[in-house]
Amino acid sequence: MAFNKCRYFLLAALACAPAGAQPDEAVAGGFDLQRPEIIEFVNDVVSRDGLNRKDVRAVLKEAQPQPRIIETMNRPIEKVAPWWEYRDRFLTRDRIGDGVRFWLDHKNALEQVSAEYQVPCEYLVAILGVETHYGRNTGPYRALDALATLAFDYPPRQKFFRGELEEFLLLAKENKLDPRTVPGSYAGALGVPQFMPSQYRRYAVAASSDRPRDLWGDWDEIFASVANYLREHGWVAGGPVLAETRLEPDPSFQIEPHNLELNETVESLAAHGVKVEMSVPADTPVVLISAEQRDGPAYRVGFHNFYVLTRYNASARYAMAVHELAQAVAQRVHDAAP
Repeated sequence: MAFNKCRYFLLAALACAPAGAQPDEAVAGGFDLQRPEIIEFVNDVVSRDGLNRKDVRAVLKEAQPQPRIIETMNRPIEKVAPWWEYRDRFLTRDRIGDGVRFWLDHKNALEQVSAEYQVPCEYLVAILGVETHYGRNTGPYRALDALATLAFDYPPRQKFFRGELEEFLLLAKENKLDPRTVPGSYAGALGVPQFMPSQYRRYAVAASSDRPRDLWGDWDEIFASVANYLREHGWVAGGPVLAETRLEPDPSFQIEPHNLELNETVESLAAHGVKVEMSVPADTPVVLISAEQRDGPAYRVGFHNFYVLTRYNASARYAMAVHELAQAVAQRVHDAAP
């Protein structure tokens, strides 16, 4: 990947300022470094992480606010689109066909990682297919711009994104990345698997201890990192993910649109007229999910492994898309096998 050219020492280009020189307080169109919340952020990361104050300020001086990111954060597609519309975006002929080719191109590496982490190949492939179309699009923004915009100009989640901006500065230092050039999503997610900086630091797997973890160009590390993430969040080998339901006449259930917790069982749903179309024990924990179709409402149930998928992205629609893409790609690969 072209990004491999960007492995520079943190702020090496910024360390050439004359001794004693003071940076400008704000770049035209950039962030005002005298804003109280930015001063507080700099003080915190300097005292907590031992980062150099001048270097941190120099990086923040380079950040550019991105108002379109705020608009996207307020209306993410996985929150506002009905299931059938969201599905149509990801379950396309091209994405399925590309997934089959991607799997066959990386068959040995995928099978080795799958065996080690006990996560099926198809879910590793599908997550990368939904996140970045198998590495083709790792983000249209600079991660620095996205994270700074959300850390300082998006009050609803400023605590979370200030933490991720701090993690990004630490990741850049550890992995010898130039923080001014790292690409990312509108939320600051990084690499082919679209890990947030804190996830990158915690879950990314290194193939070798003598070099930084590379989630842009090293497929062995990319596959292992996604598998490690799922395993660490409790993936159960061989466990079910999703099942269809059948409604009895006059069902009495209620659904919580944004709930992702396994707060029902197969038995408790049956008592309210929702029958699970899979043979599993009656006490199996499940979550009832709305899966709207073009012609009206429909419902599914997610099991424990479905919940694990929502730890990657806290959206039932996202987890359903990953599951359906995984099944479609796996079927095509199976059909193509000798």
